[in-house]
Amino acid sequence: MLSYADPRVERNRNIFWKNSSDRHRGGAERAESWNDIADYGEDKQEWLKTFLTLPSGIPSHDTFNRVFAALDPDEMERGFVAWVSSIAKLTAGEVVAIDGKTLCGTREAGKKALVHMVSGLGQRHNLVLAQRKVDEKSNEITAIPKLLNALELAGTVVTVDAMGCQREIASLIVEKKADYVLAVKRQSGLLPNRSESHFCC
Repeated sequence: MLSYADPRVERNRNIFWKNSSDRHRGGAERAESWNDIADYGEDKQEWLKTFLTLPSGIPSHDTFNRVFAALDPDEMERGFVAWVSSIAKLTAGEVVAIDGKTLCGTREAGKKALVHMVSGLGQRHNLVLAQRKVDEKSNEITAIPKLLNALELAGTVVTVDAMGCQREIASLIVEKKADYVLAVKRQSGLLPNRSESHFCC
């Protein structure tokens, strides 16, 4: 069971908060919006009542939006990673792909940049294991180590594109008792030639 500190004042609390299963199970049903989460709750209300107390029924999509917007993001991430780890154990030799994506439609008012996220994808389950937002004035190189530190990687093979081909990142992966496959660009100084010489038959 996952639980988080409730950010709401006492009078506005609904007992559904004892457990965040509604949100997570909604995610498992491929919900893509708070409306989807609320609709899922309405559809499954009788079943949810078997383990949740819902004196006011299922919260509205606006309530879900407000509550989750008020959560501590670090606490939420720890809970998310713990939940994912409980349903998708990484096995020896499994590939974990680290990749960055810019999210369309995420430009905040008064800012030019879109939100850019770095994700760790467990390929056996095709499941995102953890994510990190790239700071607006930074890039993936600073976000990847934070993402790696959030994951249990022992025995896995971590793949990273050319942006993440850095000594510090490779060293961190080894410290986490994992192997790595890093992409190398031709423009990366002497590294491409040295790599070819090392692996050449």
